[in-house]
Amino acid sequence: MTAPAPTPDAAAERSRGLASGIAAYVIWGFFPLLFPLLKPAGAFEILAHRIIWSLVAVALALVLLRHPWGWLRSALTRERLPRIVAAAFLVGLNWLVFIWAVNSNHVVEASLGYFINPLLNIVLGVLIFGERMSRAGLAGTLLATAGVAVIAWENWAGLWVSLTLALTFGLYGAVKKKASAPPLGGLFLESAILLPFALAYWGWLVVTGASQFGADARTSGLLILAGVLTALPLWLFAIAAPRLPFGVVGILQYLGPTIQFALGLTVFGQHVSASYWAGLVLVWVGSVVYLRSVFARTRGGRATAP
Repeated sequence: MTAPAPTPDAAAERSRGLASGIAAYVIWGFFPLLFPLLKPAGAFEILAHRIIWSLVAVALALVLLRHPWGWLRSALTRERLPRIVAAAFLVGLNWLVFIWAVNSNHVVEASLGYFINPLLNIVLGVLIFGERMSRAGLAGTLLATAGVAVIAWENWAGLWVSLTLALTFGLYGAVKKKASAPPLGGLFLESAILLPFALAYWGWLVVTGASQFGADARTSGLLILAGVLTALPLWLFAIAAPRLPFGVVGILQYLGPTIQFALGLTVFGQHVSASYWAGLVLVWVGSVVYLRSVFARTRGGRATAP
């Protein structure tokens, strides 16, 4: 029995989600090109301005879109607030490590973290949400784990970057799912929670004369842009996630690291050793195994009525 065709409203929502998801991951993919332009600002200063200006951008969006503020009361409950705080610090740590990795010429290692992330999400789904792991999911996860082990054999120095990025963003997604905050509202609260730390660090830089913001118009403008570009893909991701099947989101996740890996080899001129290539191949094979299972489930869902 064939499944009923989606209603026009449902089809429009799915199309909106797909466009938002693609845009989010393309922006994340090309993000490494921005950070070298911000030197001599260090990773902590860039992070501080990402927090400050992303909060400003989200606040303006909330005002201009006349977004209702009723969600704030439910978000600040004892049950949800700790999850939003945890999400804020997880994404802040993720940003910091990513900035440092790019400006320290570890773009390939950063991309590996985001190749691992979708497979890590399978594990988190089992451990946190009680989901059942398919055979393909288990096989893909084991292959990716073997790939990481091969890379670690001769490349310990940068592996922590990959694992930290994968774990922090994976946990961030899981906590966001449990927090159930609206897209813009969640971003606003996360940035607001981190704002005191960002302002304190910026103030210290100003007092010591080390602040790069204000040194020239170009640097200041790029630091503001970094904040806007921080908020934009997270907002797009938050729009996409609830409108798309989990498997489709998993597929889209490979856009960003693929672009980053290509940039690491070409623009940033990183050298990848034979053992690193071997480990990457295992990670990619594990990802393909997972993606094939996603496509199989998608075809099965379309061919069979629920």
